[in-house]
Amino acid sequence: MMKRWLHTSNAPLLLCRIAVGLIFFSEGLQKFLLSGPGVDRFTHIGFSHPLFWAHFTGAFEIICGLLILIGLLTRLAAIPLLIIMIVAFVTTKIPILTGKGFWAFASAYRTDFAMTLLLILLLIYGAGRNSADKKITGS
Repeated sequence: MMKRWLHTSNAPLLLCRIAVGLIFFSEGLQKFLLSGPGVDRFTHIGFSHPLFWAHFTGAFEIICGLLILIGLLTRLAAIPLLIIMIVAFVTTKIPILTGKGFWAFASAYRTDFAMTLLLILLLIYGAGRNSADKKITGS
């Protein structure tokens, strides 16, 4: 029965949506609730107006994370999250690569790398059968 459900329900895309959606949603909330992942991080990176950027980024992570979680406008919601991942790569991971070397970079980038690949997968394949997109459009 489980094998049949996995095959017919498009479970891999559903599992990807759950992972991506919950992780971005929780990261976005943290940017509003905690100073470490929010204002402090943007201050440390060197952004001017770190409060604005923390809340701006957090709002996109919350909204797009929820959209991906329910499978509504999934491809569209993946785009701003990919932009966030690219900015995070350039501002936080490249300095590790140039300062501490490849293995420190690889360790720090592992989660971002996985999230980026999952976002690309959702951008290409969409939300799958168990989604609001499918219920609305029928395709």
